[in-house]
Amino acid sequence: MQITFLGATKTVTGSNFLVEGAGKKFLIDCGLYQGSSKEEEKNNEPFLYDPKEIDFMILTHAHIDHSGRIPLLYNDGFKGPIYTQKATMDLCSIMLPDSGHIQEQEAEWKNRKRVRQGKNIVIPLYTAEDAEKCMEIFKPVNYDEIVEITPEIHVRFNDAGHMLGSAIVEVWINEDGKDKKIVFSGDIGNNDIPLLSSPTMIESADYLVMESTYGGRLHNRNDEKANLFLNIVSETLDKNGTVVIPSFAVGRTQEILYEINNLKCEDCSDKIKKEYETLMKAPVYVDSPLAISATEIFKQNMNLFDEETQALIQRGDNPLEFPGLQFTRTADESKSLNEMDGAAIIISASGMCDVGRIKHHLKHHIWNPNSTILFVGYQAPGTLGRRIVDGAKTIKIFGEEIAVNARIEYIEGYSGHADQEWLMNFIYSFITKPKHIFLVHGEPEGQEILREKILKETQIPVIVPEFGEVYSIKDDLVEKIDQLQSVVTEREQTPRAEVIEKMKILKNELADMEEIVKSDYLTDDATDDDIARLKLRLKELENQILKIVENE
Repeated sequence: MQITFLGATKTVTGSNFLVEGAGKKFLIDCGLYQGSSKEEEKNNEPFLYDPKEIDFMILTHAHIDHSGRIPLLYNDGFKGPIYTQKATMDLCSIMLPDSGHIQEQEAEWKNRKRVRQGKNIVIPLYTAEDAEKCMEIFKPVNYDEIVEITPEIHVRFNDAGHMLGSAIVEVWINEDGKDKKIVFSGDIGNNDIPLLSSPTMIESADYLVMESTYGGRLHNRNDEKANLFLNIVSETLDKNGTVVIPSFAVGRTQEILYEINNLKCEDCSDKIKKEYETLMKAPVYVDSPLAISATEIFKQNMNLFDEETQALIQRGDNPLEFPGLQFTRTADESKSLNEMDGAAIIISASGMCDVGRIKHHLKHHIWNPNSTILFVGYQAPGTLGRRIVDGAKTIKIFGEEIAVNARIEYIEGYSGHADQEWLMNFIYSFITKPKHIFLVHGEPEGQEILREKILKETQIPVIVPEFGEVYSIKDDLVEKIDQLQSVVTEREQTPRAEVIEKMKILKNELADMEEIVKSDYLTDDATDDDIARLKLRLKELENQILKIVENE
């Protein structure tokens, strides 16, 4: 048996693992890379296996960094079954077409520039229609049932507590009359996520492939984050400001709605009661068609909610509904939110601020010192959200440079991922400990911290795989036997390639600048002083370019 690591290696997106055993080839997840342009370029690279040769796939959950390349895999010839939890299939039916729509939009945007530049047009990774077609090969399974894939391969999905339908997957493979059990954690949930049950503790494993997103950090506990959320929101609303919450459409949005509904407290202090009254007077807008559709799927799968939420439902308190909550589906409704006066809360996707309606809300509010941008989820390196959280003074949205004057807050405790403490608890929970652990889906620094902690406290060998590494598992021996290389060698990160990439970016930015100058400075309303200042700036830019050309 062998495992090839083809995604989420020393990074947090693009999950994709190839397992070969008992005469079969199968995949665990097939996700999109997200974040920086360099990361996203990997989505265009061909698979390092023949999709037509893959027998089946196991999908741990619906998030796009785990599922987003399935339509591409399908288009390339994979037609085997995809086994996944029923709620995950339901969510993929809306999330994958939405991703296809985004691919189409991005290709259209790129092609407008490429046509002007005389370049060949690009095609989207896949379309919304492609995504709808691939749903025909999904096979829903329930939690806790052992499913026979073949007589030699069995799987069981266990609640991972990360998002609706997320799973920790146990895989039994029988070779030469011997069973080996590999556990793929998928993404392990934070132990106190609203709505969801805690992650399932697994009794035994021979080998564990485990996520490590927060391997080097600890979260705020639940009571702290609820009070912090209420305090931040009420202070902003008291200033007649807007709270903009960039939120992942599936999972985090529903948890925030639950938290807002659940903040009411009859026994709380007068201060908290006053803050809650302030919050309840303000309208709360969910501005994301995908989030709205996902919320409906959450309502249809309430049997997966935790015991506390189930008790609320039985008392007639729907945790996803409360006074003042409004959903905006159309683009016109979304635009009208930025024309309002008065305090409000806007929850909008995408959670990392790179695409979607959230960019429009940032443009209209991030310059305002009375407003707050409140982050409640992980921000990958290279994303707009990460730059804001890391303290950027200005950001560029739709070609316009905008000052960051709003209050910027990040409540880490809302993350859907287990922190270091709960990752370690997951390992401790094994009665029969794994013989080997592979750490995936994490940033290198955090992975190294977690690796050292696991070694010190459990003495279990730990490997942090590189992209393309192939590991053989035979007779309890784990051995690296190969490392596949990307076939797109010109995208390797070298100083020369970095310079070329920066030149490409600069060229595109200059094209954008030309459009902005024409529309903003060269109009009939422009004054002579405006034109003079523009000429001076262009002269300075010209001098800088000449120095580079003349190698000064």
